[in-house]
Amino acid sequence: MLLEIAPMSVDHLNAVLEIEKGSFPFPWPQDSIYKEIVKNDYAYYFVARLKDEDKVIGYGGIWVLFEEAHVTTLAVHPLYRRAGTGSLLLSNLLQEALSRGAEQVFLEVRDSNRAARALYERYGFKKIGRRKNYYYHEDALVMVHKFSI
Repeated sequence: MLLEIAPMSVDHLNAVLEIEKGSFPFPWPQDSIYKEIVKNDYAYYFVARLKDEDKVIGYGGIWVLFEEAHVTTLAVHPLYRRAGTGSLLLSNLLQEALSRGAEQVFLEVRDSNRAARALYERYGFKKIGRRKNYYYHEDALVMVHKFSI
């Protein structure tokens, strides 16, 4: 599977929305994703594509504000999970944050999402808190990754 990471564009919206709907019980609406990639000067969104098919199979986004960054979303199409796509996207998001001067990266993850938590932990994220009912009756764990600068 040859993957390519590329900046997300409006042309990717339909594919991203399909992955969003297949990944989250309360998916972001199209206009929210559109605003993130077109109007938010602090947001950097990327897609993972199968190079041979030009098919979007994952996406991720990050906000970078001064020395802090925040992973806003990360998802992989259910048929392509556990093959390294999420890892590749997360690595790209961290590199983007570092290149833009971030010293640390925050995120929230569903307490029940063991696969995502394991991925974040492999990249050095540490649990620093909990947000009660953040995900509509489910807690989120707050995690942070600090760059060694």
